[in-house]
Amino acid sequence: MKMAHKLSRDQKKLRTAFIMLAPAIVFLALLIAFPLGKVVHDAFTHVHLINKSMTGFAGIENFKTVVSDEHFGQAVKNTIYWTVFSVLGEYIVGMTTAVLLNQKFKGRAIFRTCIFIPWLVPIIVAGMTWDWLLNPEFGIINYALTSLNIIDSPINFLGDSKYAMATVIFVNIWRSFPYYTISFLSALQSIPGDLAEAASIDGAGVFRRFFSITLPQLRSVSLVIVFIHVIWTAVNFDFIWVMTEGGPNYATETLPIMIYRYSMKKFDVGAASALSTMMFTIMVVLFVFYYRKRSQLSDDMA
Repeated sequence: MKMAHKLSRDQKKLRTAFIMLAPAIVFLALLIAFPLGKVVHDAFTHVHLINKSMTGFAGIENFKTVVSDEHFGQAVKNTIYWTVFSVLGEYIVGMTTAVLLNQKFKGRAIFRTCIFIPWLVPIIVAGMTWDWLLNPEFGIINYALTSLNIIDSPINFLGDSKYAMATVIFVNIWRSFPYYTISFLSALQSIPGDLAEAASIDGAGVFRRFFSITLPQLRSVSLVIVFIHVIWTAVNFDFIWVMTEGGPNYATETLPIMIYRYSMKKFDVGAASALSTMMFTIMVVLFVFYYRKRSQLSDDMA
């Protein structure tokens, strides 16, 4: 009798919880599930904003259109290059600054505040500011480099295909590394100090203590941050668009910019949806990989 009463009470709690969550579930369904379903539907349908005669089931024709695009291969390479080196640079700079700011020194609070400023700057503002700073005619960076005789003549960092991608990656690292710093600094402060002290007494140097004690303690937070930023960076559109619009000569065109080109310049929504579906599929695969690694890490720490 008591068991049935307890079960009934639990069922009531579950029903109440479901009722409370129902509006949020409906909202998320309308906000995410419906648009996502529409994109997948359009990927297999002829949808053109100008040519209304293009209608009906397309099968995999939209996917063939995207894959056969002469700039598709370059866009894939650019996306991988942009994502990998951005995340790697952000991780290294973020980890380094977090370790330094975790030390006790005079003026640490001021440095902690200042180092977070890039993350607070809106992407559009950051992109336009660096565009001005790097301008070959009146940019202060070219002026400083030529004045110090580091370079003989101004370099068009964003207008030359040799430098454009490396430049936007550098600027992206500058803006995004504070997020890593905040996360790593919080994790570092939770590591017991006696572990490092014991290793120091045993003769372990700074680098040995970092790689043997500190870094393993940051595995969990590292996995989360890297996964989040791989997704954020891979699907990022506005940062590159503000600085180069995918140029020069497609040197910085990534898959999100290619999606924009198909939908807003060629008006081929079907092809844009096909490319979006391909990117979404890759993100799902990455999430499955992340979930497995996260579960494995949790089991190892248990």
